[in-house]
Amino acid sequence: MPNGSENRSIQKKVERTVTFYNMVPNLFWSLLNLIPISIFCYTLMSPKIFYYFLGFSLVTIFFPNSFFDKIQLSKSTLFYKKLGIKLVNKLAQNGEFVNRMVQKKYPEYKVVRDRDSIKKIISTSYMFEKFHFMMFVFFALSNAYAFYLNYLVWGMVILVTNLLYNVYPNLLQQYIRLKLKSTRKN
Repeated sequence: MPNGSENRSIQKKVERTVTFYNMVPNLFWSLLNLIPISIFCYTLMSPKIFYYFLGFSLVTIFFPNSFFDKIQLSKSTLFYKKLGIKLVNKLAQNGEFVNRMVQKKYPEYKVVRDRDSIKKIISTSYMFEKFHFMMFVFFALSNAYAFYLNYLVWGMVILVTNLLYNVYPNLLQQYIRLKLKSTRKN
């Protein structure tokens, strides 16, 4: 039976493994979706417009969690499942695929262990939602700018990447909170 220092050592190894495994989908999705908008902004957007859009987007990070509760699309997990959130959860950072890989290496690993872990996951979900909402606003402004300047292909590319990189991740955070809040009540 491992003692306290051995447990901490094992826990640190598990945390490093989780961080490393999460880096892969994070890097993949970020590169796939940030490269196009970076090219668009660098080549077709004036620095002045870029900084206006960036500043406006950054303000949203300071929105309270209650704002995100108000814009939650549904109180039903079934609604999110119908939108394909289960697939998104499989491929996302901290998702089913990553957790399964960690559990293969460390069978005792559990994402949700107790009430404190639920609180931490809910708090983290708000942080992720704030990040992706900020990015959503920046992408949406850039998208409108592209269509306004009649860059239709760029407009469509930014629209699709916004959906993949920001809308679905935010819906996933809403879904996670719904599931965890119902678990916490039980």
